[in-house]
Order: sequence, then C-alpha cells, then structure tokens
Amino acid sequence: MESNKKLVIGWFSFTCCEDSSIVLTEILNTKFFEWKKNIEFRYMRILKTVNKLEGLDIAFVEGASSSEKHTEQIKEIRANCKKLVAVGSCAVTGMPSGNRNNFDEETLQKYKELFDKFAYSKKVQKISDLVTVDEMIPGCPMKADDFIAHIDKYLVEFGIKNA
Repeated sequence: MESNKKLVIGWFSFTCCEDSSIVLTEILNTKFFEWKKNIEFRYMRILKTVNKLEGLDIAFVEGASSSEKHTEQIKEIRANCKKLVAVGSCAVTGMPSGNRNNFDEETLQKYKELFDKFAYSKKVQKISDLVTVDEMIPGCPMKADDFIAHIDKYLVEFGIKNA
C-alpha cells in the first residue's frame, strides 16, 4: 500500500561538467509524472527557481569542492538531509575536477590569478573528504539505471512505496 508521504530530495551540483545533471534531466523526460506522485523535488535548481534546503530525505551531490564556499555549502547540505549520495566521478573520487591538485608550481603560478578571482582552495576535494557520504553513484556521467534503482530503493526504504 502506498502512503501520502513523499520522498523529499535535493540535487546539488559543484565543480564538474554537470553531466549527471544532464542525465537526470533526460531521466525526468520519462519519469517526472510518475515520480511527482511520490517525490517532492524540494531543491533542484535544474528544475525550479524556488528551492528549500531544509528537511531533505536524500541529497544527491554531484561534483567536487573547489572552494571554501563549496565546502561550507556541502556541510550545510549534510546537516539538512537524512542521507547524502555522492553522484558522478568528481563527487566520488574528486577526479577529473581534481586534476589541478597535481599541477606543478609553474602551472599553479600560471593560473594563480584565476584561482584567486574565484577564491579556489589549494586542493579540490571529493565529497567524502568533507562529510559523511551514505552511498555513491559513480560514473562520468552516472548511469541512468543506477540512479533510477536508487530512487526505487529509497521510495521503499522511506516507506513511500512497498517493495
């Protein structure tokens, strides 16, 4: 038996090519009307302009942290969700966004002005370096079937649908 409760999710994107966001958009082309009965998309800037961070069941975080501002935002997301899922290679491994972690001193100096302009940290960090990550959906981009399977699992786990 299905309940009236909805799974409350958020989708967040940091330093990456946002390929998993593109995959999610493609998934929504076919799943949106089915999912909107059971899912509240509370924070999803790729879908809506008014977003709320509070009270998330699941936060999906794509990308890596490349600044102190990102790190603070990721910690705030973690504090406002029951589960945090790292999505895509950059969130899971820090790469390829973290390639600049391996720059030699000459290359770092070459891009110093750019790094300063955007207040980049010395190192790019994967999400699990900053907060507890409950699950991961790897890939660059993530596989649509993996994401759908996670949503199906969470709908059951959070008592929205029966197995």
